[in-house]
Amino acid sequence: MAKPVLAIVGRPNVGKSTIFNRIVGERISIVEDIPGVTRDRIYSSADWLNYDFNIIDTGGIDIGDEPFLEQIRQQAEIAIDEADVILFLTNGREGVTSADEVVAKILYKAKKPVVLGVNKIDNPEMREQIYEFYSLGFGEPFPISGSHGLGLGDLLDEVASHFPKFDSKDYEDDVIKFSLIGRPNVGKSSLVNAILGEDRVIVSNIAGTTRDAIDSVVTYNRQKYVIIDTAGMRKKGKVYESTEKYSVLRALRAIERSDVVLVVIDGEEGIIEQDKRIAGYAHEAGRAVVIVVNKWDAVEKDEKTMKEFEQQIREHFLFLSYAPIVFLSAKTKKRIHTLIPMINTASENHAMRVETSVLNDVIMDAVAMNPTPTDKGKRLKIYYATQVAIKPPSFVIFVNDPELLHFSYERFLENRIREAFGFEGTPIKIFARERK
Repeated sequence: MAKPVLAIVGRPNVGKSTIFNRIVGERISIVEDIPGVTRDRIYSSADWLNYDFNIIDTGGIDIGDEPFLEQIRQQAEIAIDEADVILFLTNGREGVTSADEVVAKILYKAKKPVVLGVNKIDNPEMREQIYEFYSLGFGEPFPISGSHGLGLGDLLDEVASHFPKFDSKDYEDDVIKFSLIGRPNVGKSSLVNAILGEDRVIVSNIAGTTRDAIDSVVTYNRQKYVIIDTAGMRKKGKVYESTEKYSVLRALRAIERSDVVLVVIDGEEGIIEQDKRIAGYAHEAGRAVVIVVNKWDAVEKDEKTMKEFEQQIREHFLFLSYAPIVFLSAKTKKRIHTLIPMINTASENHAMRVETSVLNDVIMDAVAMNPTPTDKGKRLKIYYATQVAIKPPSFVIFVNDPELLHFSYERFLENRIREAFGFEGTPIKIFARERK
């Protein structure tokens, strides 16, 4: 189910990024340390009390060389389109400005809940400065300090009170939900149409659980699938054409609802940074991933071309080393038949459970092959391991000291687990816990 979305809107220099970082905390950069992926810090996950939600910092959306007020207007419009609740941020030290009034006029038309935050109120003596912000017409202003973290609790209580109550209805457990993500013009729409047009496919469209998506329910060889379509949702117009980061915002809602994510790459154009950025979100979300190279019919080929392209993908997408690669053409439908079986494999592995006894045999064999590391004379001891979750498969390894399980040895254990059980198409997570 899609999480509610909060967007932070306001003119420059009111502290949008500071408040964004405060609310998100350490969640902001999980994937950045993994080689081969870049991340723009404009979208992340957060939680408050019992609410999990996504948050957008519109100040990080680059609108190009547009005039100052036009940039503010376009960023606000993106927030209105994407958000369930809007945090309108202002600067308490500077008072209400003409640029604040421009933002207010845009938000009046939004028909979305707007919470007004007055930032940089760093001490109680400054609270009287918030009263002029009533003139903006959004009710009670909330005094906050991004630099000191003051007032955020009351602000987030108000934000959470406006989150929509989504319909909890979802699909049966045996239905495989998959989405297609990728930058514009890689052929996502054509690929959806090609899948829907396959022989032995029965299609029925029903309204999705998000506001603006249509899910296609497909039955293929008696297995039900739901295609979560992001391909046709990208709006036309200057505001959206001027920023490719916008495509990330739309992809994220689809990723959250998916079991398997198809990362679609343009085989004719090759790999660009935007491909890695979007794929990074799927990896971070813990979804099964299949890399799809589309437009393969348009590529001049010899017997080495596919292998060389696959090598390029592996070099650029080091963090997706587990993801299978499918080469196909949505236009000609060549090799389209290879896609559904790969989705099935990734989905099965994403939900795989491993017996504890067999898992521990593999771990002990791995330790015998490559003894545990030492640090300052202290050796890591592994007592036992167990699987604690699926989607993605997650394992807890009980040790004498979690600090001794270095990244390199954890990667070694992951590789041994993959060799023993497969897990093609799915990330796996390993956590070290001290045995009490």
